[in-house]
Amino acid sequence: MSAQETLLKVDNLSVHFKVAQGGYPWSQKATLRAVDGVSFDVRRGETVGLVGESGCGKSTLARAIIGLAPVTSGSMQWKGRESVNGTSREITQTRTQIRRDVQMIFQDPLASLDPRMTIEQIVAEPLKTHQPQLGREEMRVRVRTMLERVGLNAHHLRRYPHEFSGGQCQRVGIARALIGEPQLVICDEPVSALDVSIQAQIVNLLRDLQRELSLSLLFVAHDLAVVKAISQRVLVMYLGRVMEFGDKRDVYREPQHPYTRALLSAVPLPDPAAERAREHVLLRGEIPSPLKPPSGCAFRTRCPEAIDACANERPVAQATGRGHSEVACIRVAMT
Repeated sequence: MSAQETLLKVDNLSVHFKVAQGGYPWSQKATLRAVDGVSFDVRRGETVGLVGESGCGKSTLARAIIGLAPVTSGSMQWKGRESVNGTSREITQTRTQIRRDVQMIFQDPLASLDPRMTIEQIVAEPLKTHQPQLGREEMRVRVRTMLERVGLNAHHLRRYPHEFSGGQCQRVGIARALIGEPQLVICDEPVSALDVSIQAQIVNLLRDLQRELSLSLLFVAHDLAVVKAISQRVLVMYLGRVMEFGDKRDVYREPQHPYTRALLSAVPLPDPAAERAREHVLLRGEIPSPLKPPSGCAFRTRCPEAIDACANERPVAQATGRGHSEVACIRVAMT
């Protein structure tokens, strides 16, 4: 199989929830559009960075892919096989394959580990689920080998999660995700709860493991500097929708969408003189509620470049002819 093979293809995917507006179960319910028509793909061996402000739907999208959140509409294919639409048998088979081939690294290292289980039991659990034919000794050898790959050793096997630091717990989480030899790993803000120096160690570890094991990664993060260091393509989300999606060089060097430019301007530069000299894009107002998103473009209420047409038409991400990015912006499409 070629390095350009598409493993995951998401087309117009939506995840909506019914929420009681009055705070009581019998209150009138409104629709919360957590993910609202997102399309993208992940190829074999690449890392796609998923960025956006808190509440934009990044984690919900990640959980929907792995089956932890229900999909309302749209299509999702794993290696060409549909997991949302189709016969019950086909969907069940594809979802079973996804549970084996797609794993997740969670944001909170300690909370994602069972405090009653030893490190050996935690890392071996996926093997017991997906490869029950393995003997106890073979499982133990695989667990030790994987722990060594993530920077731990055999002395840690019989310890419990509370005996480790945050960075060590995240290494255990990485080992658990990789022990079953998945093809795609979804990293849901895996370094946001860690110190800066530990963040760099974990990012470097993930990059090394990706090259060594030929993994694909969907890397969810707030920090655009971290995403730049690890990703080949970048997906920018706002209020459940795609604002821009394309090659990392295009997105970082010549961002087309006003929201992307605002996010990048918030990343501090290491050179104080350059940081003082550059122009910052300040967003006005607060993020609208996903219960009542704006008409037309979701970003128009905060966009410094909004025009009247932005309120009447919902833009669809499409190629602009400048670089390889797809941009959902009416004004960019008009130029």
